[in-house]
Amino acid sequence: MRMCSKTESLSFFGGFPCTNVISGMIFLLMLQYSLLAQAQADWTAVKSKMGANTKELEGDFIFMLATKDSMLLQMEGQTFTAKSQTPLLLSSQWLTAALLFKLADEGKLSIDDPIQKYLPAFGQYFKGYITIRHCLSQMTGIEPKESLRIMAPRKKYNSLEEEVNDLMKLTIRNKPGKECWFSPAVGINIAGRVAEVVTKKKFDVLIKSKLLTPLGMRRTSFTDLSGAAIDPSSGAQTTAEDYLKFLRMLLNKGKLNQDIILSETAINDLLTIQAPFSKVAYSPLKGQAFGYAHGAWVSSLQDGQTLSLAAPGMQGSWSQIDLCRGYIYLVFPKNKLKDHKAELHAEMIDLINRQFATNCH
Repeated sequence: MRMCSKTESLSFFGGFPCTNVISGMIFLLMLQYSLLAQAQADWTAVKSKMGANTKELEGDFIFMLATKDSMLLQMEGQTFTAKSQTPLLLSSQWLTAALLFKLADEGKLSIDDPIQKYLPAFGQYFKGYITIRHCLSQMTGIEPKESLRIMAPRKKYNSLEEEVNDLMKLTIRNKPGKECWFSPAVGINIAGRVAEVVTKKKFDVLIKSKLLTPLGMRRTSFTDLSGAAIDPSSGAQTTAEDYLKFLRMLLNKGKLNQDIILSETAINDLLTIQAPFSKVAYSPLKGQAFGYAHGAWVSSLQDGQTLSLAAPGMQGSWSQIDLCRGYIYLVFPKNKLKDHKAELHAEMIDLINRQFATNCH
């Protein structure tokens, strides 16, 4: 078969250069193969395994397996559906991290700014070198108030400002950026307070206008109806339907339905690992060799690049995006469970991965 020259063109492709036509044909063949592979996926084992998990998830739960634009599988109970509102708990942190990157996109701050630029009192407590990035990646070096009791009851505060004024007085256990020590209400809530100071808006109002409303997350809110202080680290209420929109935005490099929510540059930074497993001094995910990015755990790496991230709610819920295979895994149980069920979700994800023919590891 004769190969066309670099300057030769084919009329039935509108006169495009031959090299472009060949590249386009290769792309179409690859796309066709990808769609065929997806269509031939057998989800029988996945559905069966998820059904068998009903006892461990204590009854009703939502399970979604989706790509950035389609639903592959969905299972839900009769009284707990994709539209049912539920506490997002520690998975709230991913939303908060995304908000700070949104403000960086708008030029209102830099993720690498020291927090004393916005909260000067931190300098008085020898914490002037802590940056917003340290806060979002659990690397502030601040000793957690509640030690290892991750889900200890949160002290009653009247405002996020009051809480952060308390946090700045805590002891420094290590140099900022030296290690990742997971503590739900320290770094993330400090970052949330920075967002309030920068914009002069309350956190719940701010995240609604900047992130939740643009994403169409109408049933999601950080507002505490009891009147307690807003909690950026674990205070969101959402639905599976809403949260899926956020995860799809991440998977689609900052876009949802062609609307740009975050720049691709911001997304790449948000999802980049900050602390490899070797620098994780404490993680509540026992037995799981995860690193940490911003507001979420990095569950899979290849050549230093993030392949998959997870944001466990720590009481049975689990959200994960696989950047390489291009899917979203989401489970919300109706009832709060005693632990994060990491092994259960790892087994499910392994079954799902077998249906994707890729070089992901």
